[in-house]
Order: sequence, then C-alpha cells, then structure tokens
Amino acid sequence: MIVVGCQFDMKWEDKQGSFEVARQLLRETLPPANALVVFPEMFSTGFSMDVEKIAEGESREAEAFLQSVSREYGVATLGGVVNLEGDGMGRNQSVVFAPNASEISRYNKIFPFSPGGESKRYRSGDEIVLFEWQGFKVAQFICYDLRFPEIFRCAAVQGADLITVIASWPQARWHHWVTLLQARAIENQAYVIGVNRCGDDPTFHYKGRSIVVHPDGQILADAGETSAIIHAELDLQELNAYRQTRPFLCDMRSEWLPARSHTHH
Repeated sequence: MIVVGCQFDMKWEDKQGSFEVARQLLRETLPPANALVVFPEMFSTGFSMDVEKIAEGESREAEAFLQSVSREYGVATLGGVVNLEGDGMGRNQSVVFAPNASEISRYNKIFPFSPGGESKRYRSGDEIVLFEWQGFKVAQFICYDLRFPEIFRCAAVQGADLITVIASWPQARWHHWVTLLQARAIENQAYVIGVNRCGDDPTFHYKGRSIVVHPDGQILADAGETSAIIHAELDLQELNAYRQTRPFLCDMRSEWLPARSHTHH
C-alpha cells in the first residue's frame, strides 16, 4: 500500500482558502490510485477553539472536499474535521472516505488537549477505531493522543498494521512529536504515519516534520518544515515477517493490558 501525507499551512478558519492550498499541493505531486492520502488535524481551518464557526454543519465542506479528492484521484482520504454535538460541544474527528466517496470510518479524538483549552470546547471520544484498507488494519489517532501509549497498545492488540496520527503539533515540542511517533511504531511493531501542519496560526508556529515510520523505528519519509507531500510504500508481507522474526507482541501479558477496547469495521 502507498501512504501519502499532505503537510501544509492551512488558512486560519478559512475552509475554501485551505482547500485551494491543499489542491495545489496535490496537483504538484499526484497521489497514486488506491493510496491512503492523509491530511492534518482540522486541516481546513487550523486548530481553532471556535467550534460554532468551524464545525461542518449541513454543508459539510471539509468532508465534501475529502470526498472530491477521493473521487478525483481514486484514493482513500483521511483528514481532520470538526462536528457539533446538540449541546454545542464539538467533536475533533478523523474521518476516512473511499475512492467512491463512501464513508469508511470516523474517529473521535480520545484526548482533547486540555492544556490548550480543547477539553472545554470538545468532548472526548471513547472508542479505538480501526478500518481496513488494501489489506492493512489501520488505526486512527489525533495529536495529543500520541502522549498516551495505552490507547495505541489497544489498537495493537486489535491487530493494527498501520497507525495514523494527524496533528497540529507546535514547534516548541517538535522533538517529542518525532520521538513518540518512532516509539509507537517500535513498541507496537506497526507502521506509523504522522501528518502535522506547518506554518503559523494566531498563537503558534508549526515545524511540520510529518513522517512515515517503519515498525523498527526507521524514518521512511520526512516532509521537513515546509508544505510538502510525502509518499512511502508499506509492505504487509514484510511487516508480518518482521513480527515473526521478532515476536515481541506475543509476550504481552493480558493482566497489564487496557481492559476497555472497542472496534468499528
């Protein structure tokens, strides 16, 4: 399977402007058919706490954009959107669409970034979500989730071959981003793609550094610090062989594993 990461500087709270930036990037580096194309957290607006302003609403602009990219290039798309609950609380989501634009999967961020006030505006998710694409079992996570290895372990127990982490991870802690993505790959013996934004919003500067990590921790692709598209080819047979020759996951002890675990298919 080919995985593609789209790192860019989205336009603040401006969906149409952000779509144009993303489209230009895709025109410059066409994604191959049947790839999984991954966009950052809140890719159409930036990491905003103004839930009412940026939520999808009936027009579902960001989701429609992902669907249009899926159709145009014959790919699966994954990107970060915001939806509103009835009580005015938001949901920070990672949503996936198939090449025919049908919805494959939707994940609610389990750990809103409480130090940044996200937990006051966004409700926590409570389910690990895996979907299947090109024979791979793929787990979805978002940004601050990366600091909580227990949920990644839940995904590994459920057979995750690829872990996706979409983010708005600021420059100040960029080395945590890279190190933790490598750690999640190594400890769960899974491929990992982390797709971050670059550029600036009204509060933070973002260093990008979207990467694809091999299960042994090697970085297979690195977007650097400016707008870029990265590609990597993931090999399920190689992954299974690696797990067989180093069967670390077989030594997990159930009494130490998280008890709660749910899956969507």
